[in-house]
Amino acid sequence: MKKLVQDFEVLHKKELNKDNFVLEIKASEALPDIKPGQFVNVLVENATNTFLRRPLSIHFVDYDKNIIKLYIKRIGEGTNKLGELEIGDKLNLIYPLGNSYSIPKNSKAVLIGGGCGVAPLLYLAKHLKEAGNEVTTILGIRSAEDAIELDQYKEYGRVFITTEDGTMGEKGYPTQHSVLKEDFDYSFTCGPEPMMKAVAAYSDANDVTCEVSLENTMACGFGACLCCVTDTKEGNKCVCTEGPVFNVKDLKW
Repeated sequence: MKKLVQDFEVLHKKELNKDNFVLEIKASEALPDIKPGQFVNVLVENATNTFLRRPLSIHFVDYDKNIIKLYIKRIGEGTNKLGELEIGDKLNLIYPLGNSYSIPKNSKAVLIGGGCGVAPLLYLAKHLKEAGNEVTTILGIRSAEDAIELDQYKEYGRVFITTEDGTMGEKGYPTQHSVLKEDFDYSFTCGPEPMMKAVAAYSDANDVTCEVSLENTMACGFGACLCCVTDTKEGNKCVCTEGPVFNVKDLKW
């Protein structure tokens, strides 16, 4: 798939809470085909210590309006600089990068996200529903104040919450939610590695096909720098080109 280097215009910045925000950015020409699970590499300007582009999952795509949405968590200088962007500012992207989640048909799928790993799951949920799947999403958050964009996820299926402090939904971690007692055909996950490994263990125990989106450090996005290499059963693979999505059976987990 052809990769583009393109300037986007910031149309809107939606503050979700003190840590997270969504940027809506508009392309000047028609968007290419973008699949759920792919990512962009963003140029961060005016950040003295941010020399490399920042990889960000594609949160949503609106082809009618030529808009990409990026879900961003303020972590360091780079993401904080992105949080200072204003309406009308330009943002340079290399995209679409990486592979994508599989889209089965007429199956029962559970999506499990934690932290900023929820970013690619909304677009995935849309594609899964359109393919005739029954979609269940479990979002793991720290506290009720971190419950964001629930209505958007509910457009595509059932949504369940776990909180570490018990202030919303079921107390505990997403892999402990009682809805997982139901039968599912597929599980898709993104988030902290311990959580994804727990999803993988649940999936293996219940004969559920599982795909994970790895969050290794990705500096170039083209497989040249080898910063994001992960060990698989077929040897080392670059997460930025041969991932970020992997069937868990291909990983040495």
